[in-house]
Amino acid sequence: MQTIDWKKYIFVLFITAAIFFTAISFSTYLSNKRVEEIRSVQEQISLDILSSEVQTALLEQFSCKDVSGTALSRELGALGEKLSFAEESRNADDPEVLTLKKTYSLLEIKDYLLMNRVREKCGTQNVFIVYFYGKDCDECRRQGLVLTKLREDYPELRVYSFDYNLDVAAIATLVSINKIENTLPALLIDENVYYDFQSIENIEEIIPQLKVWKEQKEKEKQAIEANVESAPEVNGQQEIAQ
Repeated sequence: MQTIDWKKYIFVLFITAAIFFTAISFSTYLSNKRVEEIRSVQEQISLDILSSEVQTALLEQFSCKDVSGTALSRELGALGEKLSFAEESRNADDPEVLTLKKTYSLLEIKDYLLMNRVREKCGTQNVFIVYFYGKDCDECRRQGLVLTKLREDYPELRVYSFDYNLDVAAIATLVSINKIENTLPALLIDENVYYDFQSIENIEEIIPQLKVWKEQKEKEKQAIEANVESAPEVNGQQEIAQ
């Protein structure tokens, strides 16, 4: 009769248990780390909301000097990326992720209102797109990619994105005031609403200022290229003169 090597089985059981508990501990560590990151973002958002209120008060008291942007606006992009990471790494319906999303949406609305006041008071050329999207919306995903590309091409363009069905009273008010229907994606541009997917070309036609910015960039690019091409000739002439 073959004897059972109990030591071997006990050793294998010990190794398996060690791997199992190590995996659980590592998973718990990652989960706690993500929770800490979400809370950190929430604290940052709270500070930015307070900052926007102070900036609004300052805007009412002082001139339009150096109001091309706000600290709040600069933070939105980074905070939006962290929110996207939180939604991908955790369930989108996770209570903490939803809280972060709601707070971030309020932050966007405050920045939108502040920059509108800057445009009215100072006559700046700020251009805004207010974008409404929904879950399980393939066209919304495509629209999001288009808007991301536009923001890369036109840093001056401000895009504010809102989940149409998110339970936030301020978003509901924004929808009601502008009479946004539940036909998504929807873009609010200069008080006009555009439904369904809009290509880059369509949006550039809707917003003439984008063409102005594009032409300015082309002229700047051509000027730089002309300077680069003429530089060797100038240097050569200087060498001959010497």
